[in-house]
Amino acid sequence: MGIRTDLAIEARELCQKDKNGEIPGVKIEEYNDGDIKISNVRIIDEIGEKTMGKSIGTYITIELPEFAHYDSYSMEDVSKVLCNELRLITKLEDSMTAMVVGLGNWNVTPDALGPKVVSKIMVTRHLKQLVPDSIDEGIRPVCTIAPGVLGITGIETLEIVKGIVEKIKPNLIICVDALASRKMERVNNTIQIGNTGISPGSGVGNKRMEISERTLGVPVIAVGVPTVVDAATMANDTIDLVIDEMANQASSGSEFYNMLKSINRKEKQKMIEEILPPSVGNLMVTPKEVDMVIDSLSKIISSGINMALQPALNLDEINKYLN
Repeated sequence: MGIRTDLAIEARELCQKDKNGEIPGVKIEEYNDGDIKISNVRIIDEIGEKTMGKSIGTYITIELPEFAHYDSYSMEDVSKVLCNELRLITKLEDSMTAMVVGLGNWNVTPDALGPKVVSKIMVTRHLKQLVPDSIDEGIRPVCTIAPGVLGITGIETLEIVKGIVEKIKPNLIICVDALASRKMERVNNTIQIGNTGISPGSGVGNKRMEISERTLGVPVIAVGVPTVVDAATMANDTIDLVIDEMANQASSGSEFYNMLKSINRKEKQKMIEEILPPSVGNLMVTPKEVDMVIDSLSKIISSGINMALQPALNLDEINKYLN
């Protein structure tokens, strides 16, 4: 489609717009948990997979309520919703081991979400091995890794993760990563959960080896938040808004109105994508308060994952352990 987005909900919106209706092989369910909106996009066959450009599977989108980054009660509510949705798509017994992988570059704030999340995960695998009598039977063994990126380590992320998986043999992998969106309003305000794995860097045009059940032999759940948007997409959307506003103010049926309505928006978008990169480079945009937002998002996501992986404990008990 020529537009960078990691979000299934956005891919569906774009496909639906192009096809002027529902998409074969794709189903969506929308519901609310309190004031938190949740969308469940399911790609059920190869037709939907080809149309959407995403693997067959489930993609759950959680929209954060307003001021969620500033209000501790809202943050906890989102964490509980995330926990519930994770439990619905994971099947783990108490004795099974889970591994949380924090993807991304810890030196670049918009890409540091994964490493920040794993720093707040309740790690218990070593305790279950070293002092099993001191650990409650209901505590699940959990381990974490933040493998860095190819530019730091010189090793593909998949190669690192695969080596660890072959050694410790976890029953489930949860990957956390920063994503890319095509709409600025979804940046830092949307959490996506998918059960099809993840290709690190795909949203910013730097696609690496896929981390999935197909490549690792272990179920992989991907949790991500869009933290950047492509500059070309922003320019395209801005021009569309200007054109629509000018058309609304022009006299219906006038020559100027007809000219605005006749603009081929796909050709316009292609022209922007061709003109913009030479002048500004491969630019990705993120909000100025990204430092604070990444901190709050890491707390929301880590709390949700901790509660999902440790159902025998409540959030207060988990936080006491971490502190």
